[in-house]
Amino acid sequence: MNPDDIAPYIEKLKLRFKELETRLSDPSIYSNHQELKRVSTEHRKLGDLFRKFDRWCETFTEIRDNREMIAAEEDDELKQMAEEDIRRLENEAVTLEKDIRFALLPPDPNDARNIIIEIRPAAGGDEAALFAGELYRLYTRYAEIKGWKCETLDFTNSDLGGIKEAVFSLSGDSVFSRMKYESGVHRVQRVPATEAQGRVHTSTITVAVMPEAEDVELEIRPDELRIDVFRSSGPGGQCVNTTDSAVRVTHIPTGVSVASQQEKSQHRNKEIAMRILRARLLEHLQQEENAKQAATKRAQVGTGDRSERIRTYNFPQNRVTDHRFNVTLYNLPSLMEGDLDSLLDEIIAIDCDRQLADLTRQ
Repeated sequence: MNPDDIAPYIEKLKLRFKELETRLSDPSIYSNHQELKRVSTEHRKLGDLFRKFDRWCETFTEIRDNREMIAAEEDDELKQMAEEDIRRLENEAVTLEKDIRFALLPPDPNDARNIIIEIRPAAGGDEAALFAGELYRLYTRYAEIKGWKCETLDFTNSDLGGIKEAVFSLSGDSVFSRMKYESGVHRVQRVPATEAQGRVHTSTITVAVMPEAEDVELEIRPDELRIDVFRSSGPGGQCVNTTDSAVRVTHIPTGVSVASQQEKSQHRNKEIAMRILRARLLEHLQQEENAKQAATKRAQVGTGDRSERIRTYNFPQNRVTDHRFNVTLYNLPSLMEGDLDSLLDEIIAIDCDRQLADLTRQ
């Protein structure tokens, strides 16, 4: 791909950029926090795209100028300097092209949202619980690297140091656009510490990544909710076990139920349960809408189906394989320490190519 290939798309996006500037100049937008955030994010990303596109064009011009100089220059030292400059510019052009491909995709309506992530062991007993804890550690370390804010909403330990459930929110730049690829079934293959004969054990963990809904986005009437309080169980201290601080909120029309016992305060647990409930209801509504729109559904294949086995972590082979995008890396230890970008960068590049190909066929 070169600048001439996408120049027409850039001109169309500049018209969209003017529309966004007009929208931001309208005082009424500042009374709608979610709309302001969405429009501001799209405006900023388009501005970044135009700057990168201009620089990308410049690299092609500078490479051409350097090659012309090499052809005309007789001084070997100057030729060597020009060749080194060409290599630097070519590397820069590759990076810019990757960023531009991603920025060319239509904005996802959830890109400006914060997210709620739920991690639960599925098949594999204690080993699944242990790996669920390791995934939780991976995501929180990755959030720290990216400068995102992480808030634990609900957390239950298992007996052997793993977790029965972890629910937490992430907020920051591009949290949804990157973490949406984590939603699905994760499979781990390794020899458990308790396995005397060295046999490889297979376990599965489910990860749900949900965009977080604002209070004003979903109309949830009080008469649609059933709120139950009960005594918290598990670790947490004497107060947790002797007061009815845990809260379960059920949305009667859909049957969606959320329980929270993380905090000692019943009021705080209700707040947490309502945040998770809104996220689940928003996800439910968006999935229904996507099912009605075949093109949108095709564009999102492999990016969020929780029933789909999306990835395998094979510890004996030091291998992680993402099955949706056919990406395999042999850097499992560093990935588990928070180097998720090494995998996500490749996944996102492939997904961008797929979506751009779909756009050109429309």
